[in-house]
Amino acid sequence: MLIKGIIIALYAAMIIITGFFGLRKTKTFNDFFLAGGKVGPWMTAFTYGTAYFSAVLFIGFAGKIGWSFGYSGLWVAAGNVIVGVIGVWLFLGPKVKEITSELKVQTMAEFLEKRYQSQFLKFFSSASIFIFLVPYTAAVFMGLSYLFRSNFGIDYTVALGFMGLFTAVYLVMGGYRSMTMIDVIFGMIMCAGVIILLFSTLNAGGGVSGITQQLSAIEPELTEWVGPPGFWPLFCLVFLTSVAPFGMPQLVQKFYAIKDKRAIRIGLTGSAIFAVLVTGVAYFTGSTARIFLSPESSPDAFLQGKPIFDAIMPEFLVWVIPESLSILILLLILAASMSTLAALVLVSSSAVAKDLYAGFINPSVSDRNLTLLMRICSAFFVILSVILAYFKPTSIVTVLGISWGAMGAVFLGPFIWGIFWKKATTLGAITSSLGGLAVCLILYASGHSSPESGTIGMMVSLGVNPVVSMVQNVVIKG
Repeated sequence: MLIKGIIIALYAAMIIITGFFGLRKTKTFNDFFLAGGKVGPWMTAFTYGTAYFSAVLFIGFAGKIGWSFGYSGLWVAAGNVIVGVIGVWLFLGPKVKEITSELKVQTMAEFLEKRYQSQFLKFFSSASIFIFLVPYTAAVFMGLSYLFRSNFGIDYTVALGFMGLFTAVYLVMGGYRSMTMIDVIFGMIMCAGVIILLFSTLNAGGGVSGITQQLSAIEPELTEWVGPPGFWPLFCLVFLTSVAPFGMPQLVQKFYAIKDKRAIRIGLTGSAIFAVLVTGVAYFTGSTARIFLSPESSPDAFLQGKPIFDAIMPEFLVWVIPESLSILILLLILAASMSTLAALVLVSSSAVAKDLYAGFINPSVSDRNLTLLMRICSAFFVILSVILAYFKPTSIVTVLGISWGAMGAVFLGPFIWGIFWKKATTLGAITSSLGGLAVCLILYASGHSSPESGTIGMMVSLGVNPVVSMVQNVVIKG
């Protein structure tokens, strides 16, 4: 325990030092939010991957999806890699860099305003970021706090407070510049950690064949192409987590900050390899949890005989990982989460400071004051997320599902069609954004699961814009 504490302290010191270095290099809003728009390909590859995959993946999704779906949860990993990483980098990345440079915009809300000549879209999208990214940030804090409780025996509330303070200090100092510098180290830690996690799981479970036999004995469908919950729930999870990145501000922002189109081509390879390794191991190991955990062996992971999904993976890691290596797994999830937290908080802060305050309240605000406001907003969002995480409103998967679904519904229709189709109209964009979000929230309120609600809302958003735009174009021509 002492060694773990020392390593965590050194890890924290490294990040704080990086924050101070970033502080010295951060003079303007563009520095704080986009690192001057000159981030190299490998830094962007790591910062995209670590922002995409966090404690939400390792704690919430790997636990719940692995436990429920078994091996078929790997379809989620495949979708994340092929669509959420390769597809985004290959098709969206170059266009985002090109168009945002032409329009001279720094946020997605600014892009929507200039592309559609609509201040309403700017306001609505900014407000949506503020409302729906805070719960996602809270979900990441929840995952980290569960992990610290399992590994250190630290009270959930104490762990939550520590992580909140640590994140606020690190981020407020250096912003995106600090984040990109440290993300390379974070990414390397994650790669080393998942390799250890994979081999430890295979060793403890008797190899792939041994694990497969044990899962089949528990429930044969756990080793089938589609797990026990069925095709539609699995499809919703794949669609939600793989397609949403095309409209998630904290991920799209990476291409605003990357150096040039050539850097995008180089970064694609590194990001794809990273994603294969991280997601593949996370969902595979999550699917094996049933053979290691039970209400008798792990009472903290169960309530009245039913699994507490957010506690599955922290307990699983304690069982599978040798004590001498457990600190690396802790650092793995901590590294993944710190980058995600930074990305979420930065985007949320920019929505308030840049899009709402500078866009509507005080357009003549100085760059210095805008940068200061970004720092204040960053601290505020961390505090707000910690408070929400303290109350543990629901499971991590549910929080992420509604957050990603809502954000995807708001942005996918207007953003994707706005980039790739010149005939997309303002009416089409507004209708798709409002309609997609309304469908998502109505379905969730009526009892549908958050992945299902989010998936349908995103489909509506993508489908409505071209239909309304084509009708409007025909009417205008007629």
